[in-house]
Amino acid sequence: MLWKKDKLFCEINPTCYAISVQKEIIKRHIKNLLSNEKIAKTRQEVKMANIVASRSSNLIKRGKGIDPKLQENKATNIKLACSKINGIIIHPGEVFSFWLTIGKATKRKGYKEGRVIVGDGIEAGIGGGLCNLGNTIHWLVLHSPLEVIEFHEHSDALAPDEGKRVPFSSGTSVFYNSIDYRFKNNTDQDVQILVWCEDEKLRGELRSEKEFPYCYELVEENHHFRKEGDKYYRVSKIYRQTIDKSINKIVEKELVLDNHSEVMFDYTLIPKEQIKDEKALA
Repeated sequence: MLWKKDKLFCEINPTCYAISVQKEIIKRHIKNLLSNEKIAKTRQEVKMANIVASRSSNLIKRGKGIDPKLQENKATNIKLACSKINGIIIHPGEVFSFWLTIGKATKRKGYKEGRVIVGDGIEAGIGGGLCNLGNTIHWLVLHSPLEVIEFHEHSDALAPDEGKRVPFSSGTSVFYNSIDYRFKNNTDQDVQILVWCEDEKLRGELRSEKEFPYCYELVEENHHFRKEGDKYYRVSKIYRQTIDKSINKIVEKELVLDNHSEVMFDYTLIPKEQIKDEKALA
């Protein structure tokens, strides 16, 4: 068989793709074995006293071009994964790992086919939709002094916005087990992650033993859609502002994402007033 020299091995055929996936899984297993990171494993039902940040988002999206069955399956997948994470304690110096906490999502464990991003498209795949859970945790962590040590982004334009635009409403990629989401507790106190599903909502809380001296907020600037060639992209810059509670003043502003996300929903659903051409931006 002949193929173009610039074609990746994983792109040749489905078998080559499967081989590539297994190779990356093995590489991550070896990396985990050799790592000195102390992974958080303790869970407790008792909630810590202080709420650092909380988040609520819709479990099921409805609309043009959205498969309702895959959305229902996504909700099932997220509920299963939440049961593995809910209540986890991250002690000072410990690292939270999405995949080392949840384990592999398989049919045997009850996971179903949900939406997964493959290349430039969305397909059905076992465990699909867990990126939503990873994103919720990432949003909570960004509203705290915890340190993100592994983050992979994917398009945050998978579906039209529901209501007011929320920075990091989606866009955190996780794929077993090579594409993980990890953060480290670099503070002097325990923190706790709570995630659960209720009334078609995914709810999350980050808790601590006592208050931190700072609070955090995400600010999105210059948000718009732009056509590049035959495709549209969501473009923006997302900053995290650190606020000193004692003086109620912003003491730091840092860029956390230079967003350039391919739109993966029907282009006719992009709000026309949010589309800017490159000439207008020059």
